Amino acid sequence: MKIKNCTSYLFVLQSCMALLFLISSSQIQAQEVAILKYEGGGDWYANPTAVPNLIRFCNSNINTRLSEKPKNIEPQSKELFNFPIVFLTGHGNIFFSEEAAKNLRNYLVSGGFIHISDNYGLNDFIRKEMKKVFPELEFVEIPFDHEIYHQNYNFSTLPKIHEHDGKPAQGFGLFYEGRLLCFYDYESDLSDGWEDEIVHNNPPEVRFKALQMGANIMAYAFKN
Repeated sequence: MKIKNCTSYLFVLQSCMALLFLISSSQIQAQEVAILKYEGGGDWYANPTAVPNLIRFCNSNINTRLSEKPKNIEPQSKELFNFPIVFLTGHGNIFFSEEAAKNLRNYLVSGGFIHISDNYGLNDFIRKEMKKVFPELEFVEIPFDHEIYHQNYNFSTLPKIHEHDGKPAQGFGLFYEGRLLCFYDYESDLSDGWEDEIVHNNPPEVRFKALQMGANIMAYAFKN
């Protein structure tokens, strides 16, 4: 009788462990990232193949389990909190309402992460709008000994995909209570490097470096 009870107990325990594994696997499989759909008339939808390509690269090379189709999410949406990382790009005007700025701040200080990729022409607008989100913070250039540059791949410079004004590619960040919660690539066009090859005809080695740096950003966001 004792043996039977012990066997039953082990069976139940094994079944529970299997169920927990399936639930955990399902949660990992269901993880998603998002693209920020902002107001202001700027092209938030620029580089449509960029993030899907980065997701596929990450799933193949750094063992993520992400849905291959990113969601489009508005900054004022409560659904924002469902995503560990959101991406923002564009060429022009961007506007955050008071509600959007407050919600984005709450999302970021609660553990969220945003990657901003200046697609040329975004800089003046994004700096002004992020001041609404964090009035007390300033963008600072991130030193190359920071861990975001040394996740799965090591970088001593930020990849430069396209030339615009003869300026070096720079990575800026917002740090809140010591934590980096926003990575902003400037004069790099990092997300251009994630696009399908036919879009910009970038050399394979340039696209590969861009995807590696993107994977570092993704890995950092998930760990922090």
